[in-house]
Amino acid sequence: MRAWSVVVPAKRLSLAKTRLRPRSGAVAGPPGAAHDRLVLALLGDTVAAALSSPAVGGVLVVTDDPAAAAEVRALGARTVPDEPDAGLNAALAHGARATGARAVAALSSDLPALRPAELTAALAAAEATAGGTGRCFVADAQGTGTTLLTAAGTGLSPAFGPGSARRHAAGGAVRLTGRWPGLARDVDTPGDLRAALALGVGPRTAALLGAAGHAAG
Repeated sequence: MRAWSVVVPAKRLSLAKTRLRPRSGAVAGPPGAAHDRLVLALLGDTVAAALSSPAVGGVLVVTDDPAAAAEVRALGARTVPDEPDAGLNAALAHGARATGARAVAALSSDLPALRPAELTAALAAAEATAGGTGRCFVADAQGTGTTLLTAAGTGLSPAFGPGSARRHAAGGAVRLTGRWPGLARDVDTPGDLRAALALGVGPRTAALLGAAGHAAG
């Protein structure tokens, strides 16, 4: 199996996950700091799970936030600044170019219930599709968004945002399906976070919210 380069976008903490601010009340500390800690926990658990996948050769986080950069570097990820500063898709395309890799995967930054085995299986499915070339994607739990977009031997061409599953499919990416609940469960709202907690989240999110974590695997 090839080693994939995974690109993860991370907004400045003050701008990230604004719909989760009500849930940040469960985190100790001043409201602003509590929200930042929650966003960092989601990011840290996502990046740690990706780095633990044997299919992943490295993780590159695109961010202009110093705290986010420090968090992921401590885990072993590389970082690059968001030089385009033109939104999510421009950041992902920039990150994909910065990896210099032939096989690149864009991964959402808010997957605290992601298991390394899920990502490994999804990347294996992408490699098995169309002779290991082209683009593939995994839809979110609602079936309308995207949590993972892969490209091998071709440009990433990200089209994330509301309705991205339809756009990625229309652009020629193959939709992958599998039993990957943690990979599909991104977290934008308090309801999403409750659903992720029910699956079992990574140690950073679990410690922050007093929830049960899950074992890596």
